[in-house]
Amino acid sequence: MSTASAPAGQSLSSGALLVLAAGVLWGTSGTTQALAPAGVSPASIGAMRLVVGGGVLMLLALIRGGLGAGRWPVFGTLLAGICVASYQLCFFAAVHRTGVAVGTLVGIGSSPVIAGLLGFVFRGERPGRRWLVATCFALAGCALLVGGGGELNADPLGILLALGAGTSYASYTMAIKGLLPGRTPDAVMAVVFCLGALLLSPLLFTTDLHWIAAPRGMAVVLYLGVVVTALSYWLFARGLKSVPVASAVTLSLAEPLTAALLGIVLLGERLSPTALAGIPLLFAGLAVLAGSLGKA
Repeated sequence: MSTASAPAGQSLSSGALLVLAAGVLWGTSGTTQALAPAGVSPASIGAMRLVVGGGVLMLLALIRGGLGAGRWPVFGTLLAGICVASYQLCFFAAVHRTGVAVGTLVGIGSSPVIAGLLGFVFRGERPGRRWLVATCFALAGCALLVGGGGELNADPLGILLALGAGTSYASYTMAIKGLLPGRTPDAVMAVVFCLGALLLSPLLFTTDLHWIAAPRGMAVVLYLGVVVTALSYWLFARGLKSVPVASAVTLSLAEPLTAALLGIVLLGERLSPTALAGIPLLFAGLAVLAGSLGKA
């Protein structure tokens, strides 16, 4: 296999596109949840999403060669599973206390900065100036897009929970990156998400799940589990093999961009001029970062 710089750049570029594709799929989750039956608990949706997604990922891994013969690092595997589960709990609780705008802005917006610090401290990854510029563009766009639509609720506990969600996301991205060498992405995502689903399984016994029996409820669960979780993280893990942790988390800011565009097109939502101004900024940040990875 050639080790010339061009193939390496192409690998980075394709990895960035895979991470962007995962972010786009994650961005459809809000619209999907808006179409769920009335009165559905966000916690039950989060738990069912992991159960279905983890099951699909495990089935895929077993079909494509199993989980590998080597030993799995206990700490890294547990960390990834715990952080996947804690992200669901922290994010939904933060949104409940602060509203969607602040919860999303702090939770998703803090994760690239935290990922950059974690990647540098634990993996020796230096994001570089282009990452910094692209992340500033993307975070500014995210702030305008998410926070430009109305009154913001700065609940202190909600802010802490949102920061917990951002830390969980950055942490499980770093943990998954550490599990990938010597293992297939299928196996890594299957083990991590099944562990996360197992940790959240007690929620299934404390929430009303009758809504799943309705055709719309079943469709929502299957889409969130199969597409938004299994397929997206299958793409994300493949992209993460060649993309640094900090860059991967910044690229996943395609999620709020997609969510906003779908809200306008499918749900008839109207954004303020301030929020609309965030779309080109966020898009510019993602484009700069994806382009810089392609030239690496």
